[in-house]
Amino acid sequence: MAVRKFKPITPGQRHKVISTTTDITTSVPEKSLLAPKKRSGGRNNTGKMTVRYIGGGHKQRYRVIDFKRQKDGVPAVVKSIEYDPNRTARIALLQYPDGEKTYIIAPNGLSVGQSVVSGPGAAPEVGNCLLLAEVPLGTVVHAIELYPGQGAVMARSAGSYAQLLAREGKYAILKLPSGETRMVLTTCRATVGVASNVDHGLESHGKAGRRRHLGRRPRNRGVVMNPVDHPMGGGEGRASGGHPRSRTGLLAKGYKTRAKKKASSKFIVSKKKK
Repeated sequence: MAVRKFKPITPGQRHKVISTTTDITTSVPEKSLLAPKKRSGGRNNTGKMTVRYIGGGHKQRYRVIDFKRQKDGVPAVVKSIEYDPNRTARIALLQYPDGEKTYIIAPNGLSVGQSVVSGPGAAPEVGNCLLLAEVPLGTVVHAIELYPGQGAVMARSAGSYAQLLAREGKYAILKLPSGETRMVLTTCRATVGVASNVDHGLESHGKAGRRRHLGRRPRNRGVVMNPVDHPMGGGEGRASGGHPRSRTGLLAKGYKTRAKKKASSKFIVSKKKK
């Protein structure tokens, strides 16, 4: 993967940096794996705006992703690598010998025609889904389950991965993308490799219009509002706004929001980086 920069022949292209699409093999998604996606515009069931800065955008359809990978021991062939408007990573279309098709999050390096397999006894190769008990130490994995059979919930975005550091009894110790080191049951599944589109973090939209196509409206800073609208608003001239905080008064910049007595805290070996 690489990024593509543009010559500044228009104001919108001056700062535009996007990922190349050389890894994408088709622009037509699998029709049987599409689902409707309703937009809320940030409104709840009574029409009240509960989340601001959301609305508009291009019409999208959801791609049904197989996060569980429970068709064990059956090799599937990669038919295509596709763009997914609902996530930053690419997705791969798999076809099983019985004709069933599923989408998975495509790992970096997966190519069309390659065969992948899941379940106990699978080789620790890119795209294969294994139990953490069978993954060699030091291997990088993504799309990790938190509880057996739950489906992948961790390390799913573009370029993210976790590293298997050790195993202690029934737990595997993983270093997560946040820097946190955490214990996960060895009976949980993970996919070998790094999630695709690793250069996503280098992208720059270049103009407001590209953000609007994604359904994101202009975001006002708190310091330019009035005191009635935001805790950081008001003041004469260009006031700094005081301590950084949210619209509801929750402190930003280092204030810990994790519950002190959260049950899963006992599985965290070391906390994430500040």
